[in-house]
Amino acid sequence: MTRTLPLLLTCALLALSACKEEVAQDTAPQEMTAETLGHYCQMNLLEHPGPKAQVHLDGMPGRPLFFSQVRDAIAYARAPEQMAPILAIWVNDMGAPGASWDAPGGWIAADTAWYVVGSAREGGMGAPETVPFATRAAAEAFAAREGGAVMPLSQITTDMVLTPVDNSASDDDFLRRLKTLPHPAGG
Repeated sequence: MTRTLPLLLTCALLALSACKEEVAQDTAPQEMTAETLGHYCQMNLLEHPGPKAQVHLDGMPGRPLFFSQVRDAIAYARAPEQMAPILAIWVNDMGAPGASWDAPGGWIAADTAWYVVGSAREGGMGAPETVPFATRAAAEAFAAREGGAVMPLSQITTDMVLTPVDNSASDDDFLRRLKTLPHPAGG
């Protein structure tokens, strides 16, 4: 009996461990809808031009974080404050047939894309954009038209995606418009 009990316990533990099957989390890209909001801005992504990105986190199946600019997703991936480990990052292919600034192309893996950094194009939130392409040739053609340097994700430095944006022109415009507003009596 004393030999049978350890054998039965071992068999029971093996059976229980066999029942717990690890299922890989689906990290396939999700399509954007009218309800899709940007992680940082909390605004509807379909209302913003330019390429977008989505970041899939461990433990959040089917609920990626969406970004209104690819630059912001890369910055998020480089920051130490992530909520969970990153499993996949998808970006729009701006070289896909029919892709435009108002209708970005389909999703490609961020780590296989070629990027144009420092072009004249701004992303959905008005900051300089890191523009993704599935092929180096498409990225080079864009850079020839819009300026910027072509590079893979591994060569994009943190400074390239975290450098503050100079908004002084829009700040001046805001102050000018603010001064034209009527002031309440006694104010």
